[in-house]
Amino acid sequence: MAKKSTEKTELDFENTLQQLEAIVTRLESGELPLESALEEFERGIKLAHLGQERLQQAEQRIQILLQKSDSAKLSDYQAEE
Repeated sequence: MAKKSTEKTELDFENTLQQLEAIVTRLESGELPLESALEEFERGIKLAHLGQERLQQAEQRIQILLQKSDSAKLSDYQAEE
């Protein structure tokens, strides 16, 4: 069980996404036996949830920073010509 808590704290968003992409590649290859494919799928679901948590945390941090800063007004991006 210690591995799961360590896993959550050690994987940043980029590593989570990289591992998830590798799982998708293995699953799409069609070469995994059924049991291995199910294990990979289960791991992929866990990684997807972890990635979603990381994105939500980042969004919350951004919202807090914007609320604290009066000078950080959001506006539409306009490319320089």
